[in-house]
Amino acid sequence: MEQDLPGGARLIVGVDESPASRWALAWAIGAARLHRMALVAVHVSRAPVHPFPEALPVQHAVRLGEEARCAEVVGAAFDDVAGGVPDDLRTAVVARVGDPGYHLVDLAREGDLLVLGRGRRGLLSRIFLPSTSMYCARHARTTVVIVQQPSAPDDPDVSGERNRRFWSRRHP
Repeated sequence: MEQDLPGGARLIVGVDESPASRWALAWAIGAARLHRMALVAVHVSRAPVHPFPEALPVQHAVRLGEEARCAEVVGAAFDDVAGGVPDDLRTAVVARVGDPGYHLVDLAREGDLLVLGRGRRGLLSRIFLPSTSMYCARHARTTVVIVQQPSAPDDPDVSGERNRRFWSRRHP
């Protein structure tokens, strides 16, 4: 399900089923209202895609099923965050199948704002599943905003060893 994308400056937000994505969507809705930008909600399914989809007849059915599921994920996120798709914003929903980082960078053009959520991941997840937010930060041709999922109030503060940020590192 892909609507015609709005022209002009757009706010593109990556949406998945994680809590960090919900925080990013809430931030994106507020920023889109503040700056009067069109909001494009994108969900990319990581389903395996054959490089030659016409070679496998079942691949087309898998792609259609995944794109329909993507629309459901985005709809559920809007329901959870804002009680539905906001009426006061121009919105579009984009469903893709493949690598999320690649598709998000491909959709974002110069002048857009790309918003992503970043949650806390375990060691195995970081090893086997690359970070979409870091891929987008390195490859996007536009401004990237990464919304960090806040920690729960009863979680211990780990900021002592994580006081350096990506943008403040000094390179030799």
